[in-house]
Amino acid sequence: MLRPEGQLVFEARDPAREAWQGWNREQTYGRVDLPEAGPLRTWIELTEVRQPFVSFRTIFVFEADDAVLTSDSTLRFRGRAELAGSLQTAGFDVEEVREAPDRPGCELVFIARRGESEGMC
Repeated sequence: MLRPEGQLVFEARDPAREAWQGWNREQTYGRVDLPEAGPLRTWIELTEVRQPFVSFRTIFVFEADDAVLTSDSTLRFRGRAELAGSLQTAGFDVEEVREAPDRPGCELVFIARRGESEGMC
């Protein structure tokens, strides 16, 4: 529960950035050595873009036995105006929208408070 003076702060990916353009093996490939499982290769493949929905598959290959695991996901990319509207509908006032400091240009950080009339008799 949010205290009356509390803020709601969250980040959302900016759909205008079209981050999914880089969701391919070449740009997402990685390899790590897991202490208990050995080397693991992983990458992402874009499977469908039907805005506002973007679907992708993450592939995991365990080199010790060539076992392959996949995880399919779909994200909904909501723009700044849509998110602000949803917050307002839920009784929040958007105080500020800024860029995420760790990923400038990629994500929007929303700072909102419960509306003035919310919770008052």
